[in-house]
Amino acid sequence: MEELIRILEEIQPDADYENCTTLIDDEILSSLDVMSIVAELEDEYDIRILPVEIVPANFNSAEAMWQMVQRLREG
Repeated sequence: MEELIRILEEIQPDADYENCTTLIDDEILSSLDVMSIVAELEDEYDIRILPVEIVPANFNSAEAMWQMVQRLREG
């Protein structure tokens, strides 16, 4: 999870990733940020994030992103 937070802070340093659960809903992350996050997560964790996974529920918080990464690594 620490590595995920580091990736997120490099892409959008102004967000509170430890506490925020509305990163998409409150437009803290832009669509370009999300695409950058997808690319970084795929590289870092050796996963493939399909378009069906790119929904607000998976990107509204660092915890949601981490759960998605864990799920995709297992599958």
